[in-house]
Amino acid sequence: MAFPLPRGITPPEIAFLAEMEMVTIVPRQHLEGLELLGGPVERLIPARRTSLPLWLALLLKRQRRAHILPPPWLHPEPLSLILDIETQHHDHQNAFSPPPPLPGQPALRDRGQRAVAIPRHTPDGDRYFPSSPFLPQNVAQDYIPPGEPPCLPFHWLEVGNMLLEAASDDLVDPDQIRRMLKELREVRMAKVRSGVDVLDAAATGGGGVALTGVGAMEVGEARGFVTGVVDGLRKIGASKEQARREQMAEEMANGGYDATQDDDDDEMEF
Repeated sequence: MAFPLPRGITPPEIAFLAEMEMVTIVPRQHLEGLELLGGPVERLIPARRTSLPLWLALLLKRQRRAHILPPPWLHPEPLSLILDIETQHHDHQNAFSPPPPLPGQPALRDRGQRAVAIPRHTPDGDRYFPSSPFLPQNVAQDYIPPGEPPCLPFHWLEVGNMLLEAASDDLVDPDQIRRMLKELREVRMAKVRSGVDVLDAAATGGGGVALTGVGAMEVGEARGFVTGVVDGLRKIGASKEQARREQMAEEMANGGYDATQDDDDDEMEF
């Protein structure tokens, strides 16, 4: 007998999707171009940077044929700033650090401007709007505009753990990065679990849970908790409603019987 699959996407499936994230590498050997389903990969030349899917970059790294350049957020200083933002708003369930802007959206320092999404087109001419993991949120950057705060991408936890496991020698102070990622995960998951009052309103159709800035793995891990709480609150609400209806029916029945009995007593006395 097969076991039922868990509701929603599983953590291994989320990690599989995260392997499509684009990262920056520095090849150590020449490699001819490749034709992949996600598009062609240009010829790799040593010391020339190029962007590849994470799964291919990890493969070349394990073969010692390339170095992986960490994304701008995967450094001790940006992670420390993000951790400060998360801990300063620890008491607010919806106060997560802001996500990176999508294509067409203004930068974080210019969020007062109107956002206009920029579509892209397929080879057949069909229009679409890219989303993670098909956004350059994990590629290395030589220049970051001043005043631009660091942001955690949608697959920050998966990408960070994969790079720590396979390319720790390419990271700056990997032990500190590993500790900060663990602290970020604990603080952010505590915020997700602290919204029981909001879930109570969501169970009755009176509200929802804001997950702006929450990563893919965090959503997948919290799915069981959130859906379990909502289902439990719905059952409690349904049982309370049923008990209330039964009580109202019983009161109406008792009230009708007493009124009839009082009328009969008045007629007998007359």
